[in-house]
Amino acid sequence: MLEACGKFFLFTCHCILTVYCRLPSPAGDDPPLTPLYDSLTTNLPHPVMAFTDYCFPPSTPVFPPASVVQAYLQSYAEHFGLIPHIQFNTSVTSVEHKSDLDKWKVKIDTGEEFLFDMVVVCNGHYRLPRYPDVPGLDAWRRHNKATHSAWYRQPKYSGNILVVGSGPSGNDISADLLSADASRTIIQSMPGEQNKDEGNLKIRGRVSRFEDVNLGQVVFEDGTVHSGIDYCILATGYQTSFPFLSEPFIRKGIPPLVPPLPLDLYDTSCGVFPLAKHIFPFANPTIGFVGLPLKIIPFPLTEYQACAIFHVFAHPEAFDIRREATDILTRYERLRTEIGDNPVRISKEWNVMSVEQFDYCNQLREFAAKSYEIVKVEKWVELAYANKGVLRQVWRMLEKSGEAEKWVKGVGEKGKEEWVALLEGLLDKARAIDLPVVHVE
Repeated sequence: MLEACGKFFLFTCHCILTVYCRLPSPAGDDPPLTPLYDSLTTNLPHPVMAFTDYCFPPSTPVFPPASVVQAYLQSYAEHFGLIPHIQFNTSVTSVEHKSDLDKWKVKIDTGEEFLFDMVVVCNGHYRLPRYPDVPGLDAWRRHNKATHSAWYRQPKYSGNILVVGSGPSGNDISADLLSADASRTIIQSMPGEQNKDEGNLKIRGRVSRFEDVNLGQVVFEDGTVHSGIDYCILATGYQTSFPFLSEPFIRKGIPPLVPPLPLDLYDTSCGVFPLAKHIFPFANPTIGFVGLPLKIIPFPLTEYQACAIFHVFAHPEAFDIRREATDILTRYERLRTEIGDNPVRISKEWNVMSVEQFDYCNQLREFAAKSYEIVKVEKWVELAYANKGVLRQVWRMLEKSGEAEKWVKGVGEKGKEEWVALLEGLLDKARAIDLPVVHVE
């Protein structure tokens, strides 16, 4: 919930502090305060994205632009009376546990210090760029021929462009560049994919090395060589970063293979390990981390996490260390079986959930049931998530044909059920034109 609204929140038992303002901003900072590019729309249909108790306004486009999501979150904060409890334009510089007081000392950039009983960290993980470890890339960056997608705003680049990355940003940026100039060549590096050409979009596998900067030469893992590349955009993701937390509370690096569970807490740059329920450090469950899981529906998942956090804060006896340790060891062993004895790869995959998120949310719901009434994840949500790509494809077709506005006009005025019916209608349209629709049991 909080990460996705573009702000860094510190929850305490007394107040909420906003410590980073990450509204859409120009690409001037290093790194930019926000990675939002001008053409960005959601990659999930908004009926799925919304908080469980607050829908997007009627007639909202199914895949709305970032400005609509921002307005939704501002409306949410106003509707539930959160604004008076938020301190804007304030940065937290230090969060330290004082064991003698059993409290958290929080310093902010005004020089003020506070003591709190509990803390929730919700600073998100979409600001600090992650750069691939590829030979020759540093030279391209030094010559200003390669930059991270965090700086991308508009398709103003000229010539032939290499886009590295196959996630939502990589796909969006490739499409954005082609839409601005269909005559140029876009090469998109998509690890695991076979070489194929789709008009002026050339799909290639992983980049093996960056060679001569002047020739714009890049070698791919299958030996394919491309020359004449004018610029490279690295849509290679982001790192977790907690500059306000330091040792001994948290260490940077990859933990050793498990078992045993490490006594220390690690920032692996892909997440934090080990955390009970992906939220709580074992040594001190008076602090919780929100929004670390990946490939999820962020708003509702963080809503479920928030309920679990405040349940533990209100009822510390609910935190069962043995059960939580067993759950972590079981998940770790499953990943170890799938991936092998590679702690780096396990750390990268630890927070990746995808379909697993629905069981996770329902488990959090059951865990916090004594404190909060929150709905179970409904099957239509799972169906829409499984078919998010198809739904977006159909929606874009409707936008191009000018029919999209008619489809959503007035939808939602009588409640969420109208949005569910609309998504079902979009899936029916997908089936009618032979798009592959995933069935969910």
